[in-house]
Amino acid sequence: MLSFPIPVFFSSYWNNSFHLEHHLQTFLNLEPDLLQAKLLAGQQKMSDLGQNDFQWETATEFYNNQVGSNYLFDLASFHLGSQDYIRDTLCLIADQADGKVLDFGGGLGTHAIAAALCPEVTQVIYCDINPIHCEFVKYRAKKLGLEDKLTCSPQFTTTETFDTILCFDVLEHLPDPTQQLLDFYNVLSSNGKLIVNWYFSQGLNNEFPFHTEDPQVIEKFFRTIQRHYLEVFHPYLITARCYKKSLEPII
Repeated sequence: MLSFPIPVFFSSYWNNSFHLEHHLQTFLNLEPDLLQAKLLAGQQKMSDLGQNDFQWETATEFYNNQVGSNYLFDLASFHLGSQDYIRDTLCLIADQADGKVLDFGGGLGTHAIAAALCPEVTQVIYCDINPIHCEFVKYRAKKLGLEDKLTCSPQFTTTETFDTILCFDVLEHLPDPTQQLLDFYNVLSSNGKLIVNWYFSQGLNNEFPFHTEDPQVIEKFFRTIQRHYLEVFHPYLITARCYKKSLEPII
């Protein structure tokens, strides 16, 4: 398997995921044993919540009010157990991100932190509708000395322009991922980059009941991305893709 050089400004990530586990423990005031138990149960807890409480008509309320800290443990369990995969995603960010960055639906803030560490990046706006996620990322930014470069917002604004947009593991949670692609297109600078992935599947055993897998929604999404964006090749064996804005979208 290819091993890519690690950007020196990410050196603190490779051993401890930007101190993720320690940040979770201190932010939530958990004993180490209890934290480990919650990390182990993370995905199942989210799956149970989704199967019992999730409806597309109330998706925003579900992520805003019902999820609470459960998604932190689900995401953290994945990040801590998939560091090689996350590493290559961060290398892609290091290669492509510059200027003003939007991290849309940023979860734990790992990608926003990575962007803030990139020397070509001037500002990072982290956006997530879950208020606990926002508070956690504010806490992490302060602990890492990045609070002047990384700011948090619960809402995506369409009045600003961004040079780089990050959106990881979010689009499949939206009832209309195509509209989000168009919103990104409208706020992306003419030379901007969109770094994004998606997972339009509810899993083999319905472990992701809050993901859309509607064939019509997915087809509309792919037709839209082909019309409005041009893919930029990268060498990393990850799901994330990089696009530049097509200045003459195909109609």
